[in-house]
Amino acid sequence: MSITTSMIKDLRDATSLGIADCKKALEQTNGDFDGAIKLLREKGAAVAAKRASKEANEGKIEAYISEDNQQASMIEVNCETDFVTRNEDFQSFVEELKQDSINHVCDTMAMAVSERMEEKMAQIGEKISLRRNVKWVVDGTGAIGSYIHMGGTVGVLIELSCDKNETISNQIFKDLLKDLTLHVAAANPEFLSRDDVPSDQVESEKDIFRKQLVGKPENIIENILMGKINKYYSQICFLEQGFVKEEKQSIKNLISEKSKQLDDNINVVRYIRYQLGGI
Repeated sequence: MSITTSMIKDLRDATSLGIADCKKALEQTNGDFDGAIKLLREKGAAVAAKRASKEANEGKIEAYISEDNQQASMIEVNCETDFVTRNEDFQSFVEELKQDSINHVCDTMAMAVSERMEEKMAQIGEKISLRRNVKWVVDGTGAIGSYIHMGGTVGVLIELSCDKNETISNQIFKDLLKDLTLHVAAANPEFLSRDDVPSDQVESEKDIFRKQLVGKPENIIENILMGKINKYYSQICFLEQGFVKEEKQSIKNLISEKSKQLDDNINVVRYIRYQLGGI
């Protein structure tokens, strides 16, 4: 397979490594992007553990939260150009869809608003699509928080549970909910906890780490391997990540600290993160 300049550029953008290293890795993997990243990591290159999305759709993400924080919804509306994204008519239409989104469960909204979408496309003269939507309702005692970043390029919903009804209205709880939405927006965790990480993904990482440790004394390899796996979990698991405002404190410890202050038991029920055009 012929390795193109575009392929090398994409790999370089994803890894921040040199042109020669990227070209060689692509040649050795016959142009397989993910395979090239794995090969570079096996050789000890400090590259991202997962491939960043290359999609770059225009549009906007919006979230709706009920006044009592017991219901929430989020939508992503795509268009073709940044010009339309900034168009007041488009933004008003997204606002209408946001208000309506609380009436639709996950991924069922597009069909319901298809006629309105076609009318708006005719007015604006550009393709518009509702890419995805989600709706949550708190089950039990707790609350949902939301955060929209950079005018709609990233959106986050988080649901926290607690034991006491009065906790929901406490400012400590509200601030924690807000901080956690900001963290997810910035840190983009793949999983809530290490229990959620597929075993085959963990084994794949272990294989990479073992190849990095070739030549090390056998009696220390397992300890080093365990340390590397724990670090891997701290990079991809929400509860084990370092809090963006205080990286030395894990999210798990932050929640534990706030639980003690509130004399309650606070847990993350679920979270979701939308990135415009991404996963």
